[in-house]
Amino acid sequence: MTHFITFARRAALLIAPLFVAVPAFAQEGEMPPPAVTVVTVEQQDVDLTTTLPGRVVASAEAEVRPQVAGIITERLFSEGGRVEEGDILYKIDPATYDAAVAQAKAAVAQAEAQVKATRREADRLETLSQRNVVSEQALDTAVADRDGAVASLQAAEAQLQSAEIELDRTVIRARLSGEIGRSMVSPGALVTASQQAPLATVRNIDPVYVDVTQSAAEILDFRRGNRDARTKGAQEVKLTLADGTIFEQSGQLTAAEPVVDPLTGVVVLRITFGNPDQLLLPGMYVQAQMPSGQAKDAFLVPQEGVSRNRRGQPTALLVGPDGTVEQRVLTVQQDIGLNWVVTGGLQSGDRIIVDGLQKASPGAKVTPEERQTADSGAEEQVGDAPAEENPAE
Repeated sequence: MTHFITFARRAALLIAPLFVAVPAFAQEGEMPPPAVTVVTVEQQDVDLTTTLPGRVVASAEAEVRPQVAGIITERLFSEGGRVEEGDILYKIDPATYDAAVAQAKAAVAQAEAQVKATRREADRLETLSQRNVVSEQALDTAVADRDGAVASLQAAEAQLQSAEIELDRTVIRARLSGEIGRSMVSPGALVTASQQAPLATVRNIDPVYVDVTQSAAEILDFRRGNRDARTKGAQEVKLTLADGTIFEQSGQLTAAEPVVDPLTGVVVLRITFGNPDQLLLPGMYVQAQMPSGQAKDAFLVPQEGVSRNRRGQPTALLVGPDGTVEQRVLTVQQDIGLNWVVTGGLQSGDRIIVDGLQKASPGAKVTPEERQTADSGAEEQVGDAPAEENPAE
């Protein structure tokens, strides 16, 4: 019996501290509010842009076609190279046209001789007419023959000029400076003046045009109220290439079709870009970032901080001054890069949760931590004391 009492007392002494320690352990192990990463937004004026699809077009293009018929004897350019206006591209066998020029020259010589003969005869009869030796009818006939010979000479000279032009056209020259494509014919091929297929095509690709399409609704908005906002100053248009990179040259809006396509409901706009490196080629698909106005007192909100509710409305979770989470319905106008342009639902200084959304819900308590930029992170590493590791990261 004595041994049992002694054992019970010892057990009580061992168990008693455990009951006393439980509340302390629970108090020390109480979990703080979960940490979330926030971004503080401020009102600002945001320049808006519209992304429009388009195609690159050469600023000038000329198809090389023969103006006379004949056999191609030479090709005098490198395919895919550059040619200057006046450079010889092809030569056509000139034998037939040399003969035509020679014949026209002979006709001119014959007409000149006839003019000289009729002129001498007319001058002689005019002298005799003054002496009343010859009749007026004979004089009139001589003057008519002289005038007819002069007209025949003019016709022969015109024929010679036409033959020389035809001969000159056997040498096909570039009518435009630019890049020439591949040749569609080779020496020995027969070409005609009326053929539809071009021999080659010359294109000027510095500068180039980018033709983009814009909806009629946006054009109406442009003409009704936003013309000044869209056109003030030198507006620069940026270009996104097919591989997602940004073209280093900026463009200028230079023309717009004054008609809406009845099938698609769009208007074609033309933008001019410098292309010194010839990176843009005709036919290439691109996207133009067109300035479309300015949003006054808007907010730039990271896209990862905005979601949709059951009604499809854009919403964001905000952290109040006391650490309480609040949900707001936003008015989103458009996206710019990795941000949404928000024009309603926020105030300057609001803290939007961008990381740790799974830990937050409306009405819950959280520990907000401002997102660190690359510059601020570098400053912390250079500082005297090492910064505490961010648990949210």
